[in-house]
Amino acid sequence: MPEKIVYTASVTSTGDGRNGHVRSTDGLIDTDVRTPQEMGGEGGATNPEQLFAAGYAACFHSALKATSKQHGVEIVDSAVTADVGIGPKEGGGFELAVTLNVELGGGISEEDAQRAVKAAHEVCPYSDATRGNIEVTLNVDVA
Repeated sequence: MPEKIVYTASVTSTGDGRNGHVRSTDGLIDTDVRTPQEMGGEGGATNPEQLFAAGYAACFHSALKATSKQHGVEIVDSAVTADVGIGPKEGGGFELAVTLNVELGGGISEEDAQRAVKAAHEVCPYSDATRGNIEVTLNVDVA
């Protein structure tokens, strides 16, 4: 647990879980969730995997920007796409797998890009939370 909690996000799920509604206490998230068609649902709304992907992509991108500066790597143009997959787990239930696709432009070298992404993966809270729990693949594309 962190030494000091500086922010707490609070979101409530109502209805039927994956086919219900989520709302944050501040109202910034206030949306229906639906099981994707690929999983036998009706689709047509966001789902927990998309919400997790959005959070992971934004958090990792922020960690990438912060750690690159600390390591003397200048990142000018960047994007992080998080692909969150879900599938059946051996023995029952489901499990997640994540692929983080990091795009870096602005003439950064492949070596600096790899170093920056590795450093971000070490400090990103989402990477910490998933480490040893789910497979996370890092892809780096330097333009």
